Amino acid sequence: MKKILVLLGTLVIVGLFGLTIVNGKKSTISPSGKLKVATSFYPLYYFASQIGGNKVVVQNITPSGAEPHDYDPSTRDMATIEKGSMLILNGGVESWGDKIKANLKGTNVLVVTAGEGLLTQTVMEEGKNQIDPHVWLDPQSAKKEVNAILQGYLKVDPKNRDYYYANANALLAQLDSLDAAYAKGLATCQKKDIITSHAAFGYLATRYHLTQVPIAGLSPDAEPSAQQLADVVQFAQANHITYIFFESLISPKLSQTIATEIGARTMVLDPIEGVADTDMKAGKNYYTIMQDNLKALQTALQCTQ
Repeated sequence: MKKILVLLGTLVIVGLFGLTIVNGKKSTISPSGKLKVATSFYPLYYFASQIGGNKVVVQNITPSGAEPHDYDPSTRDMATIEKGSMLILNGGVESWGDKIKANLKGTNVLVVTAGEGLLTQTVMEEGKNQIDPHVWLDPQSAKKEVNAILQGYLKVDPKNRDYYYANANALLAQLDSLDAAYAKGLATCQKKDIITSHAAFGYLATRYHLTQVPIAGLSPDAEPSAQQLADVVQFAQANHITYIFFESLISPKLSQTIATEIGARTMVLDPIEGVADTDMKAGKNYYTIMQDNLKALQTALQCTQ
């Protein structure tokens, strides 16, 4: 009798915590029985979490508050990815994306590149046209990324397809409301030009008929030349710019320098590449930050309601 009880107890423990090896392959189920999913940086983490809901555990590879353009995954990050069922990339941001795709060939990890087919804009940087990856800042492009992530969930966990569809539809409706708010909120503005610390807002600017003038290029830590700075100052003066935008994850020094030069003020316009833990605990997320960005744009562009 004791042997039977011990055997039953062992089976229960295995059932609760999941098998580490299943038919010679690593388990893609967390100890709680939820699907394990990895995302490369915050916007994808938000989308994947909203769609996956309580069926998944989403691990964001880029640490909270870190700059995803510059982050290189650690050995632990790589292990997290390899033990999951799905990795979600944007494309164009992750310098390590191609390498990890090659490493994951022959595994059970599905790689979803949510921005595939959406990266249509380029920015001149150091004499070369570089692809702009910041599509998540345009709500309509973000909807396409959401649909790509949804299709990934349907492939790795088809039995919960109705659940994922319902969550994705709620997220798509949220993005539609953002799009409507931006279209209405930016329709009656006295100005259309925005000076940003780096070239992250091209897709958003195109969607809502604005003109982006970046101080630096696509990489936030790119150093503009003296001539580039002089050109931005000249543009700001000629177009009576009263606000220079900076970002929360990088130094505001360049934006402050130009603002001081022309007698303007500075304000945050967040590319939402990362959100600090403290901000998330305070209730900030992709949706609320997009709303904050709209308010900042309306102030800087002197929009009427």
